[in-house]
Amino acid sequence: MIAREGQQLGNYHLLRLLGRGDLSEVYLGEHVYLKTQAAIKVLQMQLAEDELESFLAEARLIAGLVHPHIIRVLDFGVEEKTPFLILSYAPNGTLRQRHPSGTPLPVGTMLSYVEQVSTALQYAHEKKLIHRNVRPENMLLGSGNEVLLSDFGMALIAQTSYQKTQKIVGTMTYMAPEQIQGKPEPASDQYALGIVVYEWLCGSPPFQGSAQEIANQHLHVSPPPLQDKVATMTPEIEEVVQLALAKDPKRRFGSMKAFSNALEQACQSEIPTIRAQ
Repeated sequence: MIAREGQQLGNYHLLRLLGRGDLSEVYLGEHVYLKTQAAIKVLQMQLAEDELESFLAEARLIAGLVHPHIIRVLDFGVEEKTPFLILSYAPNGTLRQRHPSGTPLPVGTMLSYVEQVSTALQYAHEKKLIHRNVRPENMLLGSGNEVLLSDFGMALIAQTSYQKTQKIVGTMTYMAPEQIQGKPEPASDQYALGIVVYEWLCGSPPFQGSAQEIANQHLHVSPPPLQDKVATMTPEIEEVVQLALAKDPKRRFGSMKAFSNALEQACQSEIPTIRAQ
């Protein structure tokens, strides 16, 4: 990947790298005239001329997402066939940074996060958009510590012929079976959030190993019971999480809202008592 610190994209001067993934880099940028800050997401692809129109249509859809728990897309551009997004800047990092791997969360904290993320996903699904990459690294914290779901750019990447021929878009740890098979649907985001909830409750995701091993487990292996990892886990919470992680998307909850509501109801009597072993 090209080091871009000090460069200018659109009207933004790139100050420093904020994060890097397989398919994009995110920089802190400053507007050259207004001196306001934004996050600049540079997608690692080259757009062919015949791809630009469909890519722009998807970019307009993402830019139209206006929700209190979704990072706002402020602008879009293409520099030497490389597309980039100008995003609102979330100054308090990610939920992965706040809660490192291996750290179980208090149930009340987990529920607060799930409620915020699920409302964002419900809104996106109603707009006919699938996120495809729900994970703690893509849950940012705004100036008031509100959760802001980011990385809807994955939907853009999924539209390109390059990605369709080269790899599945997403993160294997959180990827639903049907997404691994190249057929993502809104319920795939529910499955991913279910994996995140599992991890938040016990400190680790249900499936581990190489990417191929994890993919095989998503497709064919039932998640280990949370009760095996958390001594006081209740059957009610276990049932909700396992339902969200059903291999068949039609067996999951009918919507993100239904999943969030069921989880909240299951957790109500247990918020003070659940502790990881």
